[in-house]
Amino acid sequence: MGSSPPQPKRRFSAHMLIASLVFLVLLFVAGGAVTVDHNDRPTRISPSSKSPDATSAAAEEITTPLSRKMLRDNDRTGGGGHSDQPLPRGIVHGKSNLEMQSMVGDPEKDQQPTTTKKKTKSLLAIPVGIKNKAAVDKLVSKFPADEFAVILFHYDGAVEQWGDVESLQGRAVVHVAAAGQTKWWFAKRFLHPDVVAEYDHVFLWDEDVEVDAFDPLRYLDVVRREGLEISQPALARGSEIHHGITARQLNGGDVHRRFYRAAGPRCDEGSAAPPCTGWVEMMVPVFSRAAWRCAWGMVQNDLVHGWGLDYKLGYCAGGDWTVKVGVVDSEYVLHRGVPSLGGGRSASASRIAVRRRSYAEMQIFNRRWKEAVAADASWADPYPEK
Repeated sequence: MGSSPPQPKRRFSAHMLIASLVFLVLLFVAGGAVTVDHNDRPTRISPSSKSPDATSAAAEEITTPLSRKMLRDNDRTGGGGHSDQPLPRGIVHGKSNLEMQSMVGDPEKDQQPTTTKKKTKSLLAIPVGIKNKAAVDKLVSKFPADEFAVILFHYDGAVEQWGDVESLQGRAVVHVAAAGQTKWWFAKRFLHPDVVAEYDHVFLWDEDVEVDAFDPLRYLDVVRREGLEISQPALARGSEIHHGITARQLNGGDVHRRFYRAAGPRCDEGSAAPPCTGWVEMMVPVFSRAAWRCAWGMVQNDLVHGWGLDYKLGYCAGGDWTVKVGVVDSEYVLHRGVPSLGGGRSASASRIAVRRRSYAEMQIFNRRWKEAVAADASWADPYPEK
C-alpha cells in the first residue's frame, strides 16, 4: 500500500504522453508544409552578432523557403500580404500627351524602333473667343505644326465657328469649351503635368497679342542658351504694360532679368524680388517642363485670375530666380490688353467686376501662402523677405 504511487500522478503522465504525441505530429505536418515548394527563393534571417546571448549555432544563417505567391506579395506590400496596388506595375502608363490618334490601323506601328530620334515638341495653349478669331489665326500661324501642339480654350463656348481658320487647317488642334472660364481655370483642369509631360515648353498665352516681330523657334533658342526655366517675350512699345520689367529694353542684349528705376525705391539697385527681379507677367508666360509641374501645383483650383501667382513663380525656376527667370528682348510681342470676360455686362462694368475679383483673389492667395509656410516646418524660404 505504501509502495503504490498516487493515482493523480498516473493521470498526469498519461496526459503528458498524449500531448507529446500531438506535438510531434503537428511539428511533422508543419515541417512538410514549409518545404513543399523547395525550389523557391528562401528568405534569409541572420541573427545579430551583437546579441550577448547568441551562440555559435544561432549565429549560422537560417533559411526558410517561402512560396512564390508569398514572395510576390512581400515585394508589393513589404510583407503585409495584401497589395495596395490594384494593377500590375507594367500596365500602368501614368503620362500622356495631346497628340491625335487614328481610330484605324496598327497602333504599335509608330512605336517601332527607327534610326531617327522622334522630335520633341512644345505646347501652345490659348484661351480664345470668336471675336478675336483673326488675331488668334495670326498668332497660331507663327508656331510651326511640326514643332508645336496647340490647344484652344473656348471661353465663349463657340467651337464650330473655327473651322475656317487658315492656321488650323490640316493641323491637329485640341478644342476645349467652357463658357465664361479663364485661362487659369482651363490650365488647372486640362494641362496637368502628366498630360503635357512630353512637351519641352508650355506657352500659356493670352489671345490679344500681336506677333509680327516674334519667332517661337528663335525664342526657344535664346531660352535654352540662357538657361531660362520661366520666361516671357518682352512687350513692345504701345503695349499695355503693368510692370516695368516686362517692357522691351533696347540695350542690344537678348535677355534682361532685372529692372531698375531711378525714380522711387521700388526697383532700386538693391531690389532682388519680384516685380523687379525674377518676374514674368501672366499674359504670355513660357514654362519649361519642370517649371510647369511646379507652377501647376501652385495654381489654386478656385482662384481663376492668377493674381498673386506671378509674385511666386520664381520659386518654380529650379534655382536662383535672378538667373533662371528672364524677359527675352530679341523676340517681343505687342500686348493689346483687350478685355474678354465679364458675363454679359457692359465693357466698363465688366472690367471693374473682373478687377475686383482679381484683387480679392490676390489677397486670398497671399494669405494661403503665409499659412502654408507657417504650417510646413520642413520648408525653408530661399528668398525670405527682408
